[in-house]
Amino acid sequence: MITKIKTMLLAVMPLAGMAQEKAAPEVFTDKVGVYEVVLLLENQGQGNTSILIGATPEMISQTIPNGNYPNAVNAFLVKTPKGNILIDTGFGRNLKKNLAEAGITPEQINTLIITHAHGDHIGGMLTAEGQRAFPNAQLVMSNTEKDYWVDTKQQESMIRAYDAYKNNVQLIQPVEPENATGDGIFHIDAPGHTPGHIAVLLRSKGEQMLICGDLTHAMAIQIPYPQVSVTYDTDPALAAKTRKHILKFVSDRNIPIAGMHIAYPGMGNVEEIGTESYSFTPMSLPSGR
Repeated sequence: MITKIKTMLLAVMPLAGMAQEKAAPEVFTDKVGVYEVVLLLENQGQGNTSILIGATPEMISQTIPNGNYPNAVNAFLVKTPKGNILIDTGFGRNLKKNLAEAGITPEQINTLIITHAHGDHIGGMLTAEGQRAFPNAQLVMSNTEKDYWVDTKQQESMIRAYDAYKNNVQLIQPVEPENATGDGIFHIDAPGHTPGHIAVLLRSKGEQMLICGDLTHAMAIQIPYPQVSVTYDTDPALAAKTRKHILKFVSDRNIPIAGMHIAYPGMGNVEEIGTESYSFTPMSLPSGR
């Protein structure tokens, strides 16, 4: 079931290589059984081919002939009967306002799941004073991701954020998507973009959705050609392998996906159209859009 709420403004910081747009569409929500999934759109714009790895001129001319493709910075709120889950925080420039549009205060976030520790995913974890933006939330992230960024001191912003939540942290070992059974919320192993990158699988009352994090950055080319990676990937070859695996998994099972860099409405369906080649259909927009 699709619902529209209210129009949101955009934050001002785009991704590198992503041209900024001035207006955002409306908040977009979907139901997955008893869960309500709310897109929190921070920025929407255009990416360019400069970030692509492994894209041939033929691939580019076929999929993005003008050299630009839609892109976005998203986070997702999942309302459940047991509490509110925030998956990533974007840059954080407009997060509090966006949550308010969805009827949620920062104090009402019970769980904060971080797919990985890049700045456009953890930027909203802290307030300007360096305190927890979500004072009642348990931080959930993969142990591998924590080890990579915190223990090796590779990213000061992640160290500060982790330290702020360290008294209420759950470090998880993600599972392969095929091993996630029954209803619930599952942390799915999706390495390559970063060593401990995860996706989040929602399953309830026969319905499913995979919030796939940064499985893709350039949907226009990476869905039909999942072998194409981006310069942001820690391990481009592993990222491509993971993308192929997960796209096959969701297409075989008709599981919709939602992603942090999928343009509005940020959710849609994947269909296999050839060997290791897929198409993506965004979820239907509300009438009048």
